[in-house]
Amino acid sequence: MAATTAEPPEAAAAPRDRHPQRWLILGVICLAQLTVLLDNTVLSVAIPSLTRELDATSSDIQWMINAYSLVQSGLLLTAGSAADRYGRKKMLTAGLVLFGIGSLAAGLAQSSTQLIAARAGMGIGGALLMTTTLAVVVQIFDEDERVRAIGLWATVNSLGFAAGPLLGGFMLNHFWWGSIFLINLPVALLGVIAVVRLVPESKNPQGDRPDLVGAALSTVGMASVVYAIISGPEHGWTSAHVLVAAGVGLSVLAVFAVYELRIPYPMLDMHFFRNKQFVGAVTGAVLVAFGMGGSLYLLTQHLQFVLGYEPLEAGLRTAPLAVAVVVLNTVGLGARLHAKLGTPGTILAGMSMMAGGLAVIAVFGGHAYSGMFTGLVLMGAGISFSMPAMANAIMSAIPPEKAGVGAGINGTLAEFGNGLGVAVLGAVLNARFAALVAVSATSFPAAMAAAGSAGERQRISDAFASGLETSQLVGAAAVLLGGAIAAALLWRAERADSGKPAPAAADRASTDPASA
Repeated sequence: MAATTAEPPEAAAAPRDRHPQRWLILGVICLAQLTVLLDNTVLSVAIPSLTRELDATSSDIQWMINAYSLVQSGLLLTAGSAADRYGRKKMLTAGLVLFGIGSLAAGLAQSSTQLIAARAGMGIGGALLMTTTLAVVVQIFDEDERVRAIGLWATVNSLGFAAGPLLGGFMLNHFWWGSIFLINLPVALLGVIAVVRLVPESKNPQGDRPDLVGAALSTVGMASVVYAIISGPEHGWTSAHVLVAAGVGLSVLAVFAVYELRIPYPMLDMHFFRNKQFVGAVTGAVLVAFGMGGSLYLLTQHLQFVLGYEPLEAGLRTAPLAVAVVVLNTVGLGARLHAKLGTPGTILAGMSMMAGGLAVIAVFGGHAYSGMFTGLVLMGAGISFSMPAMANAIMSAIPPEKAGVGAGINGTLAEFGNGLGVAVLGAVLNARFAALVAVSATSFPAAMAAAGSAGERQRISDAFASGLETSQLVGAAAVLLGGAIAAALLWRAERADSGKPAPAAADRASTDPASA
């Protein structure tokens, strides 16, 4: 046993671990990771095209977006466990293949149902990619280079969420809507070739077993809850249709929590929620993703439906958000702020800036882009400060031997928050729009087409703009509240930890084979 426990540090320090093509591998991994992350937001800019060409309703559009994120979030932890047990190279290759097949099916879809199913299939491949890419980065870089490599990987993560509308707008300006999916095929093919030829295999035979039951329970539970939120404006929040879906979702999630407490290899160790630092970071991570995913969903509709921009023009006008995230992450301003304010202060400052950006867009961006530009820059700055600090807080709150689980939890929170943001803020938009204008149409373009006069069209447009403003303000309030709660919990955790002895001795005792 002693020889086994001593082996990883020796291997980590060995020069042979510096793979001669490690930076090339990192580039390929980042490209594959970027493609997966872009698909979280790239679809939002195609909403008008899908509404016209597939006769998609607002509920269809939300499920096209949520099918991908919900399947992916439900499988992230299981995918990470499978990669550790069966081989990271195998699972990374499988993820690229599945993602490519799903992209081909999505690009050739002829109906909303087909596209939703294809997006769900892409979510399976995306889950494998999201978990194995970081595992491979940790594998091929030693401690001297690992911080720099993970920093580049994290920057790509931020860029992926923000740059989707820009890429989508460019593709839609030159090709039909299916091109936003077919562009993934050459990337997936290149990734498979590079992974097979360059990436060394690694696995942990003693790793946790995949928690398939937990994955199924979490996916069904989240999907049911989000379905209830999406269906609320159409069926009524107190209707049996909505209440049954919400009840089923919450019940399944409760069963999931109990099940995870009882099995030896849980997908999510529920005992983590006893740690105030973990709970605070989780709260912030979910609500940053909530505000980011929901706001981008609203912004692309705002730019195209209200301000009248073409898809490429709309994508370009969301670029300040992506530029702010990339520039501030690259120059390391967030790290310097973290050194001065600490984790709680950095998270509070970042989420306050993000909330302020959403509020500026809601109040001043209604009929002019200048107000929206300022809000986008504020949002980008807030994201660049808060996201790395929260990821660090989550990983620091979890034992080192559970680092893979920590990465899976971080990815799951991002995916869940993104899907929930689209669902909740989309539901607020639909409810407000329906309250202001009594129309039978299921989407804004359909309502405009059914309008009988210029005055009625103006009234419908004003109602939709009002719905957008309300939704953005709700998102801003949620992000600001989340930042305050997260910071308070983290401050409490720091004060509690300051009165305890250093955890090194306790960690050694808990991991000592003799103590077992």
